[in-house]
Amino acid sequence: MQVLEAYKPFEIQELELTEWKQRAVKKNFFELVLIKEGRGSQCINYNEYTYGKGSIFLLPPLKCHSFTIDDPTKFVFLKFTDSFFKNVGRRSIDRDEWFKEASYILSNYNQLPGDIIKNEMDRRYLENLIDMILQESRNYGEDSVSLVTSLMTSILEILIRNIKKSHYFEGTQRNTDDRITRMLTYINEHIDKPELLKVENLANTFLMSPTYVSEYFRKQVHMSLREYIIKAKLKLVEIRLLNSDYTLTEIADDLGFTDVSHLSKTFKRYVGTSIRDFKNKGEYMLLKRNSCVA
Repeated sequence: MQVLEAYKPFEIQELELTEWKQRAVKKNFFELVLIKEGRGSQCINYNEYTYGKGSIFLLPPLKCHSFTIDDPTKFVFLKFTDSFFKNVGRRSIDRDEWFKEASYILSNYNQLPGDIIKNEMDRRYLENLIDMILQESRNYGEDSVSLVTSLMTSILEILIRNIKKSHYFEGTQRNTDDRITRMLTYINEHIDKPELLKVENLANTFLMSPTYVSEYFRKQVHMSLREYIIKAKLKLVEIRLLNSDYTLTEIADDLGFTDVSHLSKTFKRYVGTSIRDFKNKGEYMLLKRNSCVA
């Protein structure tokens, strides 16, 4: 086993296993998992998917995931940790842009097992990027942080591109109307721009009458447009509360809440707990999907 601590922002771990052992769940955005060799199956929340050499998965920060190993398997785990977005003054990065991209992945990834990559060229890109990060971390240590950060940026972009191709959103079926998939993608991409989420703009963007937009959305997603937008914002609130040092005022301003009081009341209504209790517990609520019922 080899663990390469990428000093704050990332943790890279290589493991060769013949039997899976449950790992401690650390606070992180998510893990990217590359199968370098081996065969078996992945399980997330009692849903299983067969893996083989070259498979690439995302693991959400949930307790219920495991692998059944049929042939000895070499794993590479690349963790996106929360500390990258804290004390950012020491690094020449755009925290807001990085955080937005990582949050998009976590809030829109379906948290089901299965290969996250939709085309072979992107798979080769990721394999090469991960190999470069491993080599840099082994050979240069802290001196490689700047280059590793650039490589991680490329990984995030590839993940976002493939998530947008997955045609899966909460509340919809896999074989759903392509127009609602495009509408949901648009909403999640512009969730911090309230003016673009108004019925009139959605109607204009998707060539529908304003009176039909809300009816169409409810029929396809099984909740109102307003409720979907609020919950999508609150998922991002959860991510910021657990993975950043953004203040409540910054969160409220960035996501279009009137003020901290409005944010707190909305959070309590939809999440079912206060922001303080949520942070103390340290577990996602709205962001959980297909959660375990042990």
